[in-house]
Amino acid sequence: MTDQAVDTSGPAKAPGTEEPSGAAPPRFFGRERELKALRADIERAGLDTLAGRKAPRARVLLIAGRPGSGRSALAEELAGALTGTDAAGAAASATGALPWAVPGTGSGDYPDGVLRVGLTDPGGERVPTERSAGEILGLLGVAVPPGADQDELSEMVREALAVRRLVLVLDDAADAEQVDPLLPENPDCLVLATATGPLTGIPDVRPCTLGGLEKGAAVRLLARAIGQVRITVDPRTAEALAEECGGQPAALALVGGLLAAHPMASVADVAGQLHELPDSGEQPTGARPLARVFRLVHDSLPQAAARILRLLALAPAGLADAHTASALAGCSVSAARSTLDDFVKLGLLRTDGAAHPQYAVPGCLAPMLLALLEDRDRPGEIQLARARMLERTVRRLQACRAVTEPEGSTARRKLAGLPRSLRFPSAEEAGAWLRVRQPALLASARLAVADGELDTLARRLVAALVRALAAHRGTEEAAPELYGLHGLVLDVALRRELPREQAAALLNLADLDARTGRTREALTRYRAALDAGKAAKDLYATGRAMESVGGAYEELGDYHRAADWYGRALSQRLTQGERADEARLYGRLGAVHTYAGRYGEALRNWRAAASGHRRLGDPAAQARALSEAARVQEYAGRPHDSLQTCREAVELARRAGDVRLQAALQLRLADTLDRLGDPAAAGLHRGAADRLLGEEAPAYEIRSASTEK
Repeated sequence: MTDQAVDTSGPAKAPGTEEPSGAAPPRFFGRERELKALRADIERAGLDTLAGRKAPRARVLLIAGRPGSGRSALAEELAGALTGTDAAGAAASATGALPWAVPGTGSGDYPDGVLRVGLTDPGGERVPTERSAGEILGLLGVAVPPGADQDELSEMVREALAVRRLVLVLDDAADAEQVDPLLPENPDCLVLATATGPLTGIPDVRPCTLGGLEKGAAVRLLARAIGQVRITVDPRTAEALAEECGGQPAALALVGGLLAAHPMASVADVAGQLHELPDSGEQPTGARPLARVFRLVHDSLPQAAARILRLLALAPAGLADAHTASALAGCSVSAARSTLDDFVKLGLLRTDGAAHPQYAVPGCLAPMLLALLEDRDRPGEIQLARARMLERTVRRLQACRAVTEPEGSTARRKLAGLPRSLRFPSAEEAGAWLRVRQPALLASARLAVADGELDTLARRLVAALVRALAAHRGTEEAAPELYGLHGLVLDVALRRELPREQAAALLNLADLDARTGRTREALTRYRAALDAGKAAKDLYATGRAMESVGGAYEELGDYHRAADWYGRALSQRLTQGERADEARLYGRLGAVHTYAGRYGEALRNWRAAASGHRRLGDPAAQARALSEAARVQEYAGRPHDSLQTCREAVELARRAGDVRLQAALQLRLADTLDRLGDPAAAGLHRGAADRLLGEEAPAYEIRSASTEK
């Protein structure tokens, strides 16, 4: 969240300088004393330096202040000044609490630029360290392993930052426990943290505490919103209004937006209305000016607009688009977009300014918005609005996935039945929407599952999001997000006692564990999936789980147990008559028996696999199975039998048209003939392999050329 008022209409100027007449106003107002103190703190010798030791980690500067005090904007202004980049401009164009990065200039003390992540969600919830670490790694272009825990990700962050010189902004930290795991062990980096109070536990940190803006800067901020003329006619009242706002940038921005929206209202009128508003005794003294200004602005809105504003407290991660607002309020998309744009002018929302904009509730306003919603709207209406929002999100995700399907497919036909406003004109536009909305969509899934009242909608939302991510990004690239979503499915399935969905979620999670080398964790989940599949009487899930347990034991080198579990899975497949699965499992049994040196068992299973593929009419798979059988025969000291089996496989591969398999088998024949003492015949087979491989490339080139024509 950026608390300080910013302006994107012109280039930033150094605090305290005067712009020439007619120039665009600066983005940043005042705080000269604080900026000077922070710069001095960078140069100050730390405790390690005084003790004659080299600093073991990055220096941490803390900017402390209440939400709305401008602490985030001060951090961004300082980061930009230290790196020679427009970090404040990046913050102004970013949406809400999303992470962002500004590349460095390649020179100066911090040539690698600025990274910024938020440590508190707009609703006030702490961001888990693993998510913050994942965001930092994403900004650095480092792939995040799916399912990695906090310690692993924190170590990856430290490794990635060890070779960089940059400024890391950790915004809105709740405590030192959030900050410490993310600190670079590199004194060439600098960390700027913002928080409400001190970060006890981080050594050698002195907070720069923010109060209100000084009077001149506060009045200039008002003038930027309403024009200098309205200030000039009554400068004393403008100063009084700034004082009523406590000098808080967020309050000044709101009251400036209110005055700009009502050009006939005088500064004195608004100052008087604000003065007459009673304070809430439940709020700390420092938070009251912003709360009074917010209440004044809210109460000035038309009833329908005020209701939309309150319902935005339900927007996941404080992020909304026109469809979100439309669903929450039950109004048209165009009416919702117009209202959201009005809120931006009032300073109630921020937007990224894109063609299809995304809007964000400032973090300093989110708690007040939620309190107002709970005070003025009935619980049933709030729950209905949340359900409408989730249903709209599900339908948008379904449209997002369906547009990637071929023309004439069932998904495309269903897509044509959706209202035009829900559809996407192309897969590219759907992918762009998914990329921009992904943080909000993931937050929506987490909130829906945590709520527990709309589990049916939550399950549909997660399923639709999984399919959309897989369609647009692929399961490999989207694996970290899919891991979290499968975990949400498991949470709902456990809560609702849905064993079939438990089994599916556990299998998906275990597959991702296995893919990232966490084989023992995968094994535990596969066995849990087997129990859930049995409880659901789901033969597919139990068979899949048994085979996967066998695969985990095979990966661990326990071939006896692997064979046992593959055998159990095969027994089930035999009773169901699933021939393709039978052939595959015979092959897996053949492989583990081969690894274990049980060549008789291995040969029987490879031949059974070959027979299975023959019945299925798959000569290429049959050839591969016979190739493995030939390998086993050679291991068992039967080279003549191996030679005969390999020749059978070559003929099958030739019939299947698999050139590479033919070449590989010819090379195997050559090796066997060498061992049998027939180098001349071996040379003939190697020559045949070379010819096959040489013929494949021109054929591919001809096909490629033909395709291009």
